[in-house]
Amino acid sequence: MPPFGPISRKELIRAFRVAGFDGPYSGGKHPFMLKGDITLTLPNMHRGDIGRNLLARILRQAGISREEWERLG
Repeated sequence: MPPFGPISRKELIRAFRVAGFDGPYSGGKHPFMLKGDITLTLPNMHRGDIGRNLLARILRQAGISREEWERLG
């Protein structure tokens, strides 16, 4: 995966699939991905990339460290 930093939603989904998540599925206000008992809420589509702060929150929710993130791919 690219270094920790801004990333497109498409690349984010691709990386989480590599990490073993299934989806994205639609439901509620936001799409989500699943891996075992972890439900990962994804941001809705918007203009521009997902920034570092939001990426950090998503990775924390997924239980993936920054080091693990950078090794994905």
